[in-house]
Amino acid sequence: MNDAPNYYVYVYIDPRNYEEFYYGKGTMDRKYAHLQDESDSEKTKRIKEIREAGLEPIIKVIAKGLTQHEALLVEKTLIWKLGRNLTNISSGYFAEKFRPHNTIHLELKGFDHETGVYLLNVGERFRRSWNDCRKYGFMSAGGGTRYRKLMQEFRPGDIVAAYWSKTGYRGGYVGIGLVKSFALLVAEFKVDGKLLRELQLTQPKIFENSNNPDLSEWVVAVKWLSTVSAEECKWIPKIGLFSTPNTKASLEKQIKTLKYLEIEFGVRFDELRKNIESM
Repeated sequence: MNDAPNYYVYVYIDPRNYEEFYYGKGTMDRKYAHLQDESDSEKTKRIKEIREAGLEPIIKVIAKGLTQHEALLVEKTLIWKLGRNLTNISSGYFAEKFRPHNTIHLELKGFDHETGVYLLNVGERFRRSWNDCRKYGFMSAGGGTRYRKLMQEFRPGDIVAAYWSKTGYRGGYVGIGLVKSFALLVAEFKVDGKLLRELQLTQPKIFENSNNPDLSEWVVAVKWLSTVSAEECKWIPKIGLFSTPNTKASLEKQIKTLKYLEIEFGVRFDELRKNIESM
């Protein structure tokens, strides 16, 4: 990447309403290049409309004397700030580092806090039992590399909403808990100092392939805050609650589902996050 401080960031402004509609970066005469652009983009359509009104776009430099790295960051910041009004096709070089648009009203992991709220599927039809998870304080997934990686992403303090499903049965949410450990192989997981294998389990098949890290179940300890039996699972059809056949999914943007879970399980997710260290 070119780090010579000869870059600038510019803006195109619509003279009819003084609305900013395009941000860019460049050197030398780059800011004028769009005036000769003949593509079918929203930007060129806007420029054409302005010229058909007998006017020209207003072009202003916002920042100068920048390295390319600095220009990219300034450009992305401006795009993020007014993204909904812009004709930029690309969201910018640093897009993944910025908060998604239209999420200011949400609590997002990595921006407002470091913990996440996740649906985690019990998946009882294979090697798991919700009774075991509920009784001994854990959740698990396994049977392949991608499931191992999903479980290894959990961090202590993450919040899980356990979702129960079984072929031929109506599914629903059965528990809210706090993750208390990083993922461990099921053969290494202990409850109050005892290996899980030493305990009386409803579903002992959880130990299948436990000698193979890529096929084994991976387990995280969970402090359950509120649970119900599978028969009492919480669900109301056709009101827009979130569910998925996937093993794990973020609930950060599922506002209706989060509010429903707060009511049904008597928890407050914002309060949980504030008090995680003491729990």
